[in-house]
Amino acid sequence: MVATHRDLEASFPMDKARLKAIPLFETLDDHDLGVIATFANETSVSADEVLVREGDFSYELIAIEEGTAEVRRGEETLATLGPGDYFGEVGVLRNEMRNATVVAATPMRRAGLGRHADGTPG
Repeated sequence: MVATHRDLEASFPMDKARLKAIPLFETLDDHDLGVIATFANETSVSADEVLVREGDFSYELIAIEEGTAEVRRGEETLATLGPGDYFGEVGVLRNEMRNATVVAATPMRRAGLGRHADGTPG
């Protein structure tokens, strides 16, 4: 197996304060943030890195902390996402395939909250 750029990047457990700074999680209490933080991680990615690919299984919700990303279907750019935006929640909850490709438009810091293929958090 060939290591990708992301495989070589450091991934760290989420700090509760940084997690709370993401609008999706801002209303959670300290206890709930602590539980979610144990399953979340932060990763830095480079511009032009593919974050998710259309047609792949969806195992992770991704929230953008810093930078921007483009949502693409085929050659068409559907949206540009920035800090506070997130994607992948529907696929994770419904065990569906990704319906678009998301590519980092700039260097990014992203938070991920996922599950393993067997459905357990991770």
